[in-house]
Amino acid sequence: MQTVNFTRLSDSTKEELEYLDSLEEQFRAGLPDRIIEALKRLEYTLGGYQVNRLEHSLQSATRAFRNGETEEMVMAALIHDIGDDLAPWSHSEMAAAILRPFVSDKIYWIIKHHGVFQLYYYAHHCGGDPNTRDVFRDSPWFEDCVRFCEEYDQNCFDPNYDWEPLSFFEPMIRRFFASPKKVDHEYTARYGS
Repeated sequence: MQTVNFTRLSDSTKEELEYLDSLEEQFRAGLPDRIIEALKRLEYTLGGYQVNRLEHSLQSATRAFRNGETEEMVMAALIHDIGDDLAPWSHSEMAAAILRPFVSDKIYWIIKHHGVFQLYYYAHHCGGDPNTRDVFRDSPWFEDCVRFCEEYDQNCFDPNYDWEPLSFFEPMIRRFFASPKKVDHEYTARYGS
C-alpha cells in the first residue's frame, strides 16, 4: 500500500490505519532530528539582543546542566524558547506542548508559564504589570517557575558566558526525545491503556 483509499476517516479500514500507524511510528522516530533543526533555526530569529535565540537557549541549558539539574530540566531549558519562530505570542505553550509527553507535570507547567513569569523582569518598562505571574501564586509550582526564570532564562543573554555548543546536547536530545515517558489522553483513546 502506498496510500490509503479513504477520503474520510469514517470510511477507513483497519488495514489502512495499521499502515498509517507504521508510517507515523517512522515519522515520530525523526523527532530528535526535527528538534535539532528547529533549534538551529533559532539562530536567525528575533535580533537586537547581544546573543541570538539559539545562543540564549544554549546558555539556559548549559547553566541547568552545570547546576546538576535533571536531564528533564536541561532539555526543558534547551527548548523553552523553541516556539519563538512559529508562535511569537504563545511560544511558552508551544514549547510546553512539545515537552509534555516527555516530562513531569511540574516541568510542563513551568515551561508553559515561563513567558508570563519572565514579565517580572521587564514589563514595568513597557507599561505592563511585572506581577502578572501572581495569578498563579496558588500553584504548587509557582516558586519552581520563579527559580527557572531567575536561574535559566532572564540571565541567559550574556555574550561572554561560556555555553556549550548544540553538538554537546545532541546525544541528550536524541536519547531524551526517543520515546515518551507518559501516555496522554489522545494516545490512550486511540490505542487503549
